[in-house]
Amino acid sequence: MTRRWLITLTVLLMSITAHAQKDTLYKQTGMASYYAKKFHGRKTASGEIFSKDSLTAAHKTLPFGTRVKVTNLKKNQSFIVKIHDRGMKGTNRIIDLSPKAALQIDMIRHGLIKVRVEEIR
Repeated sequence: MTRRWLITLTVLLMSITAHAQKDTLYKQTGMASYYAKKFHGRKTASGEIFSKDSLTAAHKTLPFGTRVKVTNLKKNQSFIVKIHDRGMKGTNRIIDLSPKAALQIDMIRHGLIKVRVEEIR
């Protein structure tokens, strides 16, 4: 093989790998919590004003605006929220839901529940 051909092949493989990584959607199972009422009306990390009546959530790393399906694993109930905030540093939780979102999967009385979080397109 010529050196030029090897360089072309290497660039092609790197491009394919980068494209495959981009298409991989986030999926994780772990603990979810929900916002305290005192955060209603405050500015989030994305600049939006938090509303307890919105279907939104905080996540440590997902980009703002990402939509995720959250499933209560015990009851197999799901709903979709938009990521608009950061939080939960130093905890084992993977997502922090708005109170309205927490109501959707019957977690208010439990406080913490095990969920699956899946990024959607």
